[in-house]
Amino acid sequence: MRLSPRPLVAGLIAGLITLGLLASPAQAAPTGIPSKATAQTYLNALTVAAEANASTYDRDLFPHWITISGTCNTRETVLKRDGTNVVTSSACAATSGSWYSPYDGATWTAASDLDIDHVVPLAEAWRSGANAWTTSKRQSFANDLTRPQLIAVTDNVNQSKSDQDPSTWQPSVSSYRCTYAKMWIAVKYYWALKLQSSEKTALQTMLNTCSG
Repeated sequence: MRLSPRPLVAGLIAGLITLGLLASPAQAAPTGIPSKATAQTYLNALTVAAEANASTYDRDLFPHWITISGTCNTRETVLKRDGTNVVTSSACAATSGSWYSPYDGATWTAASDLDIDHVVPLAEAWRSGANAWTTSKRQSFANDLTRPQLIAVTDNVNQSKSDQDPSTWQPSVSSYRCTYAKMWIAVKYYWALKLQSSEKTALQTMLNTCSG
């Protein structure tokens, strides 16, 4: 007797969901996330040095959010990119939609429950070399939609992360740590920011969990 493939397919999908290999709803990913091999090359090339200039950091030195297109600023652009069925007002404010936060696995239907995380925090960038940049360059960094630097996540998770690097903070969803490490490395490499030794060790450990 031939078995119907439907139970097999249903069972496979259920298994994938249980393993966390399928997420619902699907979330949009920031652009520019490198492969494991490329991220490893970038990590090896980054300069390791102690942080400096922490006491002179000021968030206002990284102007954001800026207008991206029409009435849409950077935050609104990321909310539209990372959400599902996002509806916006004439002012580009998200009035409805669904957002999956990959850091903690939570799903939200109100934009007010989400922050746009700077994957490499502004204060971390300042301590790692951005203190020597022009304000214009810091603005570009703070609103970077080309590298994987901005992502919509649960607001209190972003606030808990604050300005920590991966040696002291990583996403609670362990399966996302590989992606998070690749994002962090790509941003630091493109912007030629330094790494602390403990930060590099943590990133290497996270990268080792990647399958590709």
